[in-house]
Amino acid sequence: MDRLSAMAAERVEARRRGIVAAAGALGVEARVEDEVVRLSGRGLKRRWMGDLALREAGRNSGGAR
Repeated sequence: MDRLSAMAAERVEARRRGIVAAAGALGVEARVEDEVVRLSGRGLKRRWMGDLALREAGRNSGGAR
């Protein structure tokens, strides 16, 4: 792997770690699996139920039903 590719791979991995850390700070369990960041449904549900503004934003997102 050349130097530029290695630097890009390091930045991508750092971005994934940052996403996991930010989700964790919000009480959502997250982990990196290969190239994907997985968020835990349990943690997401807890976050959703604990944040009225988040629930309202989801209800009022303008999506067709």
